[in-house]
Amino acid sequence: MTRSPDHPIAVLIAANHGLDPWIAPAWFSERLSRDFPQVKVLTIANSDTIAREISEAEVALTPSIRPEQFLAAKKLRWIHSPSAAVHQFMFPEFLNSDVILTNGRDVHGPVVAEHVIALIFALAKNIPAAVRFQEKHVWGKEIAWGPGHRPRELAGATLGLVGLGSIGRAVANHAAALGMQVIAVRQHVENATPESVHEALPPSRLDDLLARSDYVVLAAPVTHATQSMIGGPQLAKMKPDAFLINVSRGALVDEPALIEALRNNKIAGAALDVFETEPLPSDSSLWDLETLLITPHTAGMTEKLWERQYALFSENLRRYLDHRPLLALVDKQNGY
Repeated sequence: MTRSPDHPIAVLIAANHGLDPWIAPAWFSERLSRDFPQVKVLTIANSDTIAREISEAEVALTPSIRPEQFLAAKKLRWIHSPSAAVHQFMFPEFLNSDVILTNGRDVHGPVVAEHVIALIFALAKNIPAAVRFQEKHVWGKEIAWGPGHRPRELAGATLGLVGLGSIGRAVANHAAALGMQVIAVRQHVENATPESVHEALPPSRLDDLLARSDYVVLAAPVTHATQSMIGGPQLAKMKPDAFLINVSRGALVDEPALIEALRNNKIAGAALDVFETEPLPSDSSLWDLETLLITPHTAGMTEKLWERQYALFSENLRRYLDHRPLLALVDKQNGY
């Protein structure tokens, strides 16, 4: 793509997030300007100025955009979401436009999968209880062998995956390597299934997966079909000694139903990295559940996050300039 120096492609890097790890570091824009001299890099630090800058941009890296801001972006042709989630873009003005969308699913997939495996080990080996024993100076060996507390082996256990995208595939690879039996529910069951997945089921057989799994991992995108997909009826299908793990979005789980299930020991426990409201309110009943392990939406956070993000975005920018297909392209109509 040839552009004159007077009319370079404007690329907007919107560092408008409340948490430092999710804000593109200064070197990101500097390296982009150095590696792509034919590009004009615009950087904003808060959402208040995005309406002005985005009117000039042809490409935008941003975690979100409001409909009125999008309508002001007359030159916009491509948005890259640094997160894997893209439901925040699914408003009519964007869906009905020709603007393409890519996301960071392949950036976050491997590291979120590591977090999932850490949670599975913590639940299987009852690490949260061991931490509580340590805080109280209690030698809890006999308690750890009591009913409902006994450490478990992962080899031979069944892992049920809801979603088989970049996170799900990476989780399946790790779990299979540990000797776990992996079954998965996926939207397009006709697609090729990774060797690490022993059986792929359509969404209509979710109850089957829930009934067979020792660990249920939610790694599906937020769509109309997945909103509150795990509620009271679904939790009732799970084994009483099974665990639920959610690293997708809080909208997938009916939290009051989960609280009720945990309080009444209908399932063995759960681990949540995502919640309906974030930050999780200090008065939430979730905090006080001993069989619930909480991590504060940190599954995707590592020091290498923006290096991986740069590798993907810069490769896609090369492809965009060369009129080649982009990686991690989102199907706007399906919402993922």
